[in-house]
Amino acid sequence: MENVEYKIEKNKLVITVDLSKRLGPSKSGKTEMIATTKGNTTLGTADGIKFGLNVYAPSKAK
Repeated sequence: MENVEYKIEKNKLVITVDLSKRLGPSKSGKTEMIATTKGNTTLGTADGIKFGLNVYAPSKAK
């Protein structure tokens, strides 16, 4: 995971992403990555729940 923090509070998944950070361009170059779980992530709960997240913005490069 990059620029993603999560926790479980009272049976709710709380995800935190710093929107001011940039990780660089996506593979296609069309967007700029802000945060990613790099695929699905297991929450570590007994029921095996997983989540996947990508946060991105349009690329400023022309």
